[in-house]
Amino acid sequence: MPVTIKDIAKAAGVSITTVSRALNGYSDVSEETRRKIFRIAETMGYTPNMAARSLIVKRTKTLGLLISGITRTSVKDSIAFEILCGMNDRAGELNYDLVLFNTDTQKQKMKSYKSLCLERGVDGVIIMGIRMDDPYLGEVVHSDIPCVLIDIPLTGRDVSSVNSDSVNGAWMAVDHLIKNGHRHIGMINGHAQAFVSQKRLEGYRRALADHGLPFREEYVEDGGFTESGGAEAAVRLLSRHPGMTALFCASDLMAIGAIQAIRNMGKAVPEDVSVVGYDNISMSEYLSPPLTTVKQDRYRMGYQAAQMLIDMLEGRKVHPQVTMPAELIVRGSVRAIG
Repeated sequence: MPVTIKDIAKAAGVSITTVSRALNGYSDVSEETRRKIFRIAETMGYTPNMAARSLIVKRTKTLGLLISGITRTSVKDSIAFEILCGMNDRAGELNYDLVLFNTDTQKQKMKSYKSLCLERGVDGVIIMGIRMDDPYLGEVVHSDIPCVLIDIPLTGRDVSSVNSDSVNGAWMAVDHLIKNGHRHIGMINGHAQAFVSQKRLEGYRRALADHGLPFREEYVEDGGFTESGGAEAAVRLLSRHPGMTALFCASDLMAIGAIQAIRNMGKAVPEDVSVVGYDNISMSEYLSPPLTTVKQDRYRMGYQAAQMLIDMLEGRKVHPQVTMPAELIVRGSVRAIG
């Protein structure tokens, strides 16, 4: 039979209530008694019944991670994995478990995000990779489920967000191209319903304006954050605007696709077209030439998101929005001209 707190109480010569309060971290148990109870519990091989405990304290010490679009085709993009590692490490350090909800269009038709969270019994949820126009996003944000959003700056009563500094990151990328003599700079963006796309476009426009260059709407194409989308967007831009000497891509995956497309068009990088990416995924430094890109500390974003959610759950004050800095990583995919 499994060891119970009644067995521990008998061995320790204390009441069942004292054992329960000691194991659950209450401060009204002396440190000496607490150490004695934990020592006996360990010696007897006691394993707490987490399901029963959650019924008593109304908490499961489980965080949910709601993310869209994890597939085999996204394996090159290590962003989600890095964020997940940061979350998992911080949750583990603070004795919380992490449950992954991967959703897609079909699953969304059958079950809302709020329903998923309630069914799994998570204390709170971290949400990333969800489109801004997703109808279920607002439902969970305005529910009583505490949540932290990554690169989704919505607000609510129990809502905080961790955002990358996409405006400044994009500004640094385009500023670098302009300082290297480029004046006709195209942009391959993600899609209009991604907050980071909106902000990276804003940074692109600001950099042009700061250098007295006009913004040309026809110089911007969406690539859907995919390698194939980046390739197709590069072909459209360079075919329609043969004088274009540089491309700023709002993700490294799109930059990889763009570089391949440029080569298929009989051009070279950076001799004919310079390319800057965004994200600094692991393979970006191993491309030929190595990709100049904007680095985000995605691990730190995940770590911070888990910390913020746990702070909310444990009643500590949490800032509604935290912005993580970006850094330009200069490699070999940009050439200085004229």
